[in-house]
Amino acid sequence: MATVTFSAADDLLYAYLAGEIDHDAAQNLRIQLDDALLARTPKTLVLDLGGVGFMDSSGVGLILGRQRCARSLGGTLRIQHAPEQLRRVLRLANIPCTDAGQEE
Repeated sequence: MATVTFSAADDLLYAYLAGEIDHDAAQNLRIQLDDALLARTPKTLVLDLGGVGFMDSSGVGLILGRQRCARSLGGTLRIQHAPEQLRRVLRLANIPCTDAGQEE
């Protein structure tokens, strides 16, 4: 099971994901993330993956879909604090990660 908590600062919406992101969890997270995006329309959605221990292809699809959603609202998506195993998967999908202010 995965969870998401939110915080906002200026034009940033932070989504802190935790747990395991599989098919079922991705559907639930998608609803929560889309609702938050539509309610706040931030310039940047920051997905913090520091608490994610596992993510399958559904998680990659979740991220790509939120990237499209953010762009359709005139914003961007940024990923931070992804564990190394997730960073490898994200690199294969051409999804950049940010850590300590530096982009890959």
